[in-house]
Amino acid sequence: MGSQTSAPDAVVEMTGITITFPGVRALDAVDLRLLPGEVHALMGENGAGKSTLIKALTGVYGIDAGTVVVGGREVRFAGPADAQAAGIATVYQEVNLCPNLSVAENVMLGHEVRTGPFIRWRATRRKAREALARLGLDIDPASLLSAHTIAVQQLCAIARALVLDARVLVLDEPTSSLDKAEVAELFRVVRRLRDDGVAILFVSHFLDQVYEISDRMTVLRNGRRIGEYRTAELPRVDLVAAMLGRSAGDLARAEATAHAVGPHDDATPMLRGVGIGKDGVIADFDLDVHEGEIVGLAGLLGSGRTEAARLLSGVDRHDRGRIELDGEPVALGSPLAALRHGIAYSTEDRKGEGIVADLTVRENLALALQAGRGIWRRIPRAELDALCERYVAALGIHPTDPDVPIRNLSGGNQQKVLLARWLATSPRLLVLDEPTRGIDVGAKAEIQRLVAELARDGMSVVFISSELEEVLRLSHRVMVLRDRAKIAEVTNDDSVTVDRLLATIAASEEAVA
Repeated sequence: MGSQTSAPDAVVEMTGITITFPGVRALDAVDLRLLPGEVHALMGENGAGKSTLIKALTGVYGIDAGTVVVGGREVRFAGPADAQAAGIATVYQEVNLCPNLSVAENVMLGHEVRTGPFIRWRATRRKAREALARLGLDIDPASLLSAHTIAVQQLCAIARALVLDARVLVLDEPTSSLDKAEVAELFRVVRRLRDDGVAILFVSHFLDQVYEISDRMTVLRNGRRIGEYRTAELPRVDLVAAMLGRSAGDLARAEATAHAVGPHDDATPMLRGVGIGKDGVIADFDLDVHEGEIVGLAGLLGSGRTEAARLLSGVDRHDRGRIELDGEPVALGSPLAALRHGIAYSTEDRKGEGIVADLTVRENLALALQAGRGIWRRIPRAELDALCERYVAALGIHPTDPDVPIRNLSGGNQQKVLLARWLATSPRLLVLDEPTRGIDVGAKAEIQRLVAELARDGMSVVFISSELEEVLRLSHRVMVLRDRAKIAEVTNDDSVTVDRLLATIAASEEAVA
């Protein structure tokens, strides 16, 4: 499907890379080549094998089969230090530096200028400044790293790679925490390094960014290489088809909105929040959620979306106001109490508050249902097997073996297991906080389709996403928040656009009032 031209000057050539974990073949004879002076995007759904291939390249994982050639010489990395010595540096999504140290200490860590055992700090700071200047970054090397933005910290991590004299720079989701201006600054640096002859491997879920910055791309699917392409010669619709193994038309149908059906016609809301608020957290707000309705919460980061959701679902206690279910006041003093009333909350912090990494898919799926029944009423194995079989098939969880540790699954598949956990409790209201963050376009479309189907079947949903397009695609009504206060509520119809929501969020307090 992909085309490839002769490139004897490739700085990295990975051929036939195969890696197998217990019960999972993560990579199956995958090829990858990186050319000097190019930005090469690595594309694929969650679970396609991108992270595994990066870890094979950077010495984190050993390979079961295949060869890795760097600079014309076959290598076998025993660990990340070997990869660094070969000129391969990595900057991860979460900045892997020490915020309590200075910029210079982070940039030069392990490569300080020394006289015998003693560090020459003035010379060390001077070399750090030189590395930063190469990126066009004019900051004080003696300043604390924590005093700078995440974007600047990312650039410091790249400067550290330059100190290592990296010939290959791996950028793994480097823009996930950056705003538009910060992304532009990062891309300026990436282009400068590309023009200096560095081979850059770029991994991102943002298609716009991939097409803006990359010269070439390799697409993986289910652990196999689908092809290598010049970015300028691959239309986006064909990229999506290559990543998903299905046509763009199929994807569009999977993303069908819930608007055609709408909420069930009932006078009394399934859930009503009246004047609920919490001191220092969020101002008092009202919200009704009807049976079969999807209510979106829209606002910028820090607007109060998550805080509102946690109050509605009993995760946090409100100081004022009341919550009613079917017109009757209820006390939601804890997530377990809310769960017993049919309200399930899926956290935005998948790794910190969601999955239990050392447990299996089966055990993670059963957690909420078992908590609702109590420790002494164990779920029968036959019932649990039936639940696993049902939701693994319904949500397309991969791999399909429920006894695989959930840490071995991709982020998108972990998210699907979390959804299955809450769906297994048969909730009346499902509160989803950023359920599609950090997952690929295919898994995102599947989750959107599932949410729409749940609403059509009568389940109520509160849906939070930082992507306003996604909120509008799914929601019947949208509550707009700013500065931890509700500022508007709109019924979603053809007149409601992303621009209108942005204008509402940005409007002055006088205009909103």
